[in-house]
Amino acid sequence: MNALSNETKLKIEKTIKNLKANKMDAYYCDNKEDACNLVKTLIKKGDVISSGGSVTLKETGVYDIITSSDYKYLDRAAEGITPEEVEEVYHKTFSSDVYFASSNAITENGELYNVDGNSNRVAAILYGPKSVILVCGYNKIVKNIDEAIDRVKRIAAPSNTIRLNIETPCGKTGKCITADKEGAELCSGCKSDRRICCNYVVCAQQRHKDRIKIIIIGEKYGY
Repeated sequence: MNALSNETKLKIEKTIKNLKANKMDAYYCDNKEDACNLVKTLIKKGDVISSGGSVTLKETGVYDIITSSDYKYLDRAAEGITPEEVEEVYHKTFSSDVYFASSNAITENGELYNVDGNSNRVAAILYGPKSVILVCGYNKIVKNIDEAIDRVKRIAAPSNTIRLNIETPCGKTGKCITADKEGAELCSGCKSDRRICCNYVVCAQQRHKDRIKIIIIGEKYGY
């Protein structure tokens, strides 16, 4: 944590402590190289692996690891794949050994906050895969759920609609139409048919200890 401010270091330490208190395993890595080395210790050759769409996984190099020939990767983006085959991948993911993704936000209280449209990602985080590994830059850490909600409305959702080339109001203005509205509720937003904020999930204390693992990196990645 050498390059980080003392305030940020304390924030990361508090977050990891509270994630563990909520029965999720949590790790800190100074950089993406250390994170990739850690990932290799958390999976084994021959594992059936799947992942959600994630800028962080690609930016850190984790995606290159899990799609290598050492593992059986369920690829929903394979060349020539049909819509029916994509659906089959989504369903097979529930019986996979390991599922990789990132998180829209992590609170200092040790909670995960994620918002999805299609919701294959949040579904797999909640149930199915034997192990879930979330790789996150420290920029995903927020104080509480209120800040997590705001982060999605101002950063995660607008950035992802642009990345996915989806026409929504937030993609044009850079923030949710309710971001500045006083008293706006959790699920308030646009009425676009292509809206990506459909299901809102908070992961707090878990029943299955350490099934969910969070790797926090001391660098900024993803949205």
